[in-house]
Amino acid sequence: MKRHHWWRDAVIYQVYVRSFLDSTGDGVGDLAGVRTGLPYLKKLGVDGVWLSPFYPSPQHDHGYDVANYRDVDPLFGDLAEFDLLMADARRLGLRILLDIVPNHCSSEHPWFRAALAAAAGSEERARFHFAEGRGPDGAEPPNNWHAMFGGPAWTRTDDGQWYLHMFTPEQPDWNWRHPEIPAEFEDVLRFWLDRGVDGFRIDVAAGLFKHPGLPDSDDPEADARTRDSVNPLAWNQPEVHEVWRRWRAVCEEYTARDGRERLLVGEVSVPSAREHAAYVRPDELHQAFFFDLLGAPWDADAFRKVISEAMRDIAGTGSTLTWVLNNHDQVRTVTRYGEPAPGGSGLGAARARAAALLMLALPGAAYIYQGEELGLPEVVDLPDDVLTDPVFHRTGSRARVRDGCRVPLPWSGQASPFGFTTGVEGVRTWLPQPDYFAEYATERALADTRSFWHLYRDGLQLRASLPQLGDGDGTLRWLDTEPGVLAFTRGDGLVCAVNFGTAPTTAPVPGTPLLASGPCPAGELPGSTAAWWLADL
Repeated sequence: MKRHHWWRDAVIYQVYVRSFLDSTGDGVGDLAGVRTGLPYLKKLGVDGVWLSPFYPSPQHDHGYDVANYRDVDPLFGDLAEFDLLMADARRLGLRILLDIVPNHCSSEHPWFRAALAAAAGSEERARFHFAEGRGPDGAEPPNNWHAMFGGPAWTRTDDGQWYLHMFTPEQPDWNWRHPEIPAEFEDVLRFWLDRGVDGFRIDVAAGLFKHPGLPDSDDPEADARTRDSVNPLAWNQPEVHEVWRRWRAVCEEYTARDGRERLLVGEVSVPSAREHAAYVRPDELHQAFFFDLLGAPWDADAFRKVISEAMRDIAGTGSTLTWVLNNHDQVRTVTRYGEPAPGGSGLGAARARAAALLMLALPGAAYIYQGEELGLPEVVDLPDDVLTDPVFHRTGSRARVRDGCRVPLPWSGQASPFGFTTGVEGVRTWLPQPDYFAEYATERALADTRSFWHLYRDGLQLRASLPQLGDGDGTLRWLDTEPGVLAFTRGDGLVCAVNFGTAPTTAPVPGTPLLASGPCPAGELPGSTAAWWLADL
């Protein structure tokens, strides 16, 4: 009998801790808030939770600048609270994944502070990328690389040397060729595995190693925040695969002890599905986020191309696919697909609902970003003076600012803080919530059977109960359809179809659908609608 690996078709809910639920009244979410919300996530029907970084940090990049990898920032609680969260998650049958950040640390990490205090050429500096500048007085950076969040990738120290940071100056990059760095991170993994976690989401998993010569880039102006223009000299170096083999071995060691599988899922941004597949070989990462669906325009041909390439180049190797439509770095689907309208209506909302059903029907695993199940739109009108994203402060541009998808969740009531925080009169959430969030509050969504929440919950229940869905037999077969419509079968008779157009068309199969993203009469597939059928084909 084929062994079922839970992670192959798991649905994981991404919790951005500071924006999920606040238990202390300071306007910032915390681990106790996450613990309070676990029954809600269990009711939704997800298999596990991925927690954004909650480690001690000066919060220059909201926790992705880690000062201590083995503790909890007092802003979010403490290790005792983390242990309570783990115990409650285990009781509810929810798995917990931690976000680990191995490419860089905080400039306040003790090892980097020691490096700044040490001399050029010291062992302390060898843990990072320090180099002499160019020009007669060393006043020019060592190469022409640009940071992903804007500006040069180098900052000069008081003694004249420069250090590398592919994000912000407060996030110096580790030198993974120094033997202490891989050893340190293996110890970090063990620290959290010993506390019972079920795995790790790995930030910048295609990074870590830089070209040893640190040569100039052929395209220094490339914006490395987009997948297709990542600096190849600082990304996707061949040595990174040995790290994931070692981390996989650590996870397998723990599994051998108790039979409980631990998961490694990587944030892998590489130019093609074929390169992506290299990260999910049998002895490397279990999963790697496949971002191409997230980046695809609302177009039937574009979606089909992305899915087909993934099935051929990634699933074709025997690996599982890992689908995602939203996360903490991207504009939410409701806004990305079209202008949202009050009350969760409008073209963008209809398309986002359809995309959700499509994603949940695909073979493999799926990740849901908090608020996605409420149909939250992007908050696009945050004033400049409340923006916290270092991208804005480094570039002065709002073009790729991520604050709009990170606004604290609305839970109940008609006015901010919408149940996000309680017990303190007049408290302000760390990012302001717009008045219209009242229309998306969880309390309201649960009471309305037509809401996004019920669509997600119903889809997750069917996905868990129907053998054709989830990992299933791992196959997908396209059906012939009219232009602008995608339809495919999963296993024995499960049909999923999406009408990317705005006009209704004939459904690919007769009869009333099992589940639809909107009103869907028998035999018809309205515009901007997805549906599932069980049918004899």
